[in-house]
Amino acid sequence: MIDLHTGTPWESVTFTAVGNKRDVFFNILQEAKELALRQQEGKTVMYTAMAAEWRPFGFPRRQRPLSSVVFDKGISERIVQDVKEFIDNPKWYIDRGIPYRRGYLLYGPPGCGKSSFITALAGELQYSICLLSLSDRSLSDDRLNHLLSVAPQQSIILLEDIDAAFVSRDLAAENPVAYQGMGRLTFSGLLNALDGVASSEARLVFMTTNYVDRLDPALIRPGRVDLKQYIGHCSEWQFKQMFQRFYP
Repeated sequence: MIDLHTGTPWESVTFTAVGNKRDVFFNILQEAKELALRQQEGKTVMYTAMAAEWRPFGFPRRQRPLSSVVFDKGISERIVQDVKEFIDNPKWYIDRGIPYRRGYLLYGPPGCGKSSFITALAGELQYSICLLSLSDRSLSDDRLNHLLSVAPQQSIILLEDIDAAFVSRDLAAENPVAYQGMGRLTFSGLLNALDGVASSEARLVFMTTNYVDRLDPALIRPGRVDLKQYIGHCSEWQFKQMFQRFYP
């Protein structure tokens, strides 16, 4: 096992105690846990999938203010309000027998702030981010299901550039060589992981794409994607907001 921060192997430390003085172990572990949590205060932790588990990727980042990402009027507020309503109302889902999970799709031209907004949203919610690449050759149906079910609590699962992994079945039929899958993950496996019988609950999933027309309608139907939002190039209003932010 290797420390992703430094690239050096993990060290193993063995504690021994005389007699039945085991409480000292629990005290040490509790203190270590509290120190680790204090180091993450005010920061966003990024996780990446390593084999069958999530591990911190790099050092925790300073939380980005939500106001630093300027979308067109009303877009940020719409998404934030929807996310907070979901987080604050688990009982509403339980009482109605609806799976307690929600999916979001941000689409539009590259470089318009989709990923930046998700990072800022995680800071606003005090959530971490779990980065998952669907084009990973080692990713299988079973492994995807497992990773989604063991994702850290209070985290956003981020599937970036989802069009690079799966495209519309019509496009794939027209040019099977150009669009053939590279990994072991199947399209049906992805759909089942998102909202199948065995899929996990209390889950917040964000997907991003530059080419929404390449996505299969089955992937972005309600239940898998509950809110779709176009993120386009800057409007005049956005330019004014950004100018005033830098030159108040």
